[in-house]
Amino acid sequence: MAVRKEAPKRTSIVIFGASGDLTSRKIIPALHSLMCAGLVPKSTQIIGVARSPLTDDAFRDRLSKGMAKNSRLPPGVKKQWPSLAPNLSYLAGDYDDPKTYRLLAGMLSNSGKDPVKANHLFYLSTPPQLFPIIVKQLGSSGLARPGSAWTRIIIEKPFGRDRKSARKLNVQLHAVFNEGQVYRIDHYLGKEYTVSVLKSNLSRL
Repeated sequence: MAVRKEAPKRTSIVIFGASGDLTSRKIIPALHSLMCAGLVPKSTQIIGVARSPLTDDAFRDRLSKGMAKNSRLPPGVKKQWPSLAPNLSYLAGDYDDPKTYRLLAGMLSNSGKDPVKANHLFYLSTPPQLFPIIVKQLGSSGLARPGSAWTRIIIEKPFGRDRKSARKLNVQLHAVFNEGQVYRIDHYLGKEYTVSVLKSNLSRL
């Protein structure tokens, strides 16, 4: 009897602080590289959230320039950018405003899939003082609930100023997310190893 394979769930990546330098210089070039290597589905939805008033087109243009300048991919592979750009959208809003998260939930719903059944990755690329605010709002809005798919949150460095503040942030995180949902990262750790793996994969494209 043949085993029926379940279709992969749609994944949405939400970047908080998306108008900042880190998104255009590091995060989007990295996601583009992973997509080119076949490690991230090209259907992945990417939503940028920040306070700056940007349109979707202005957001895409900014990221396109950042990707062209900072990507380590060869020029021929960079031409795959048009396959990623249509999946990029932008939401302007205050991080402490519940309306921002209601609008975000609507954007996730409009992806063509039930948001409860879609994978969600929340990436906090903001000043550290905003971490607790965003986490609390994600909890209050219901967006942190895994549903039948997975939900993850990435906290960009620094994770607290010292042991006491790091423990306090952990308590705030665990009030909304369980430990298995939380990733704490320093994007410079293992950087050269990651680049070498990407180059190895890209050489086989």
